[in-house]
Amino acid sequence: MAKTTSPKYLDDAFAEICAEMLEIFIKKHKDYGKGNILDNGELGIVFRINDKLRRLQNLRESGKTPTNEAIEDTWIDISVYAVIALLLKSGKFKKLNLNPKV
Repeated sequence: MAKTTSPKYLDDAFAEICAEMLEIFIKKHKDYGKGNILDNGELGIVFRINDKLRRLQNLRESGKTPTNEAIEDTWIDISVYAVIALLLKSGKFKKLNLNPKV
């Protein structure tokens, strides 16, 4: 996770995490594009989320410290995939593009 502040309210803390999710989504979408999601659809997202959950499960059960990415980053990835799934189901993921100003 990028920044840690001390928000006064829970909804502000939630909004802070959502802003980080958006930033990560934009960066990864610029690298990956739409193809990897559109090719495999909702089931592909389920597999990606499952991979992330298995990683969390393995780390928790083994007590190991992650060597690649922080556990918080994995939770962010899962959250971003969940939003992508909602965008995919609504047809917006296929129809819309990133704002060229971002």
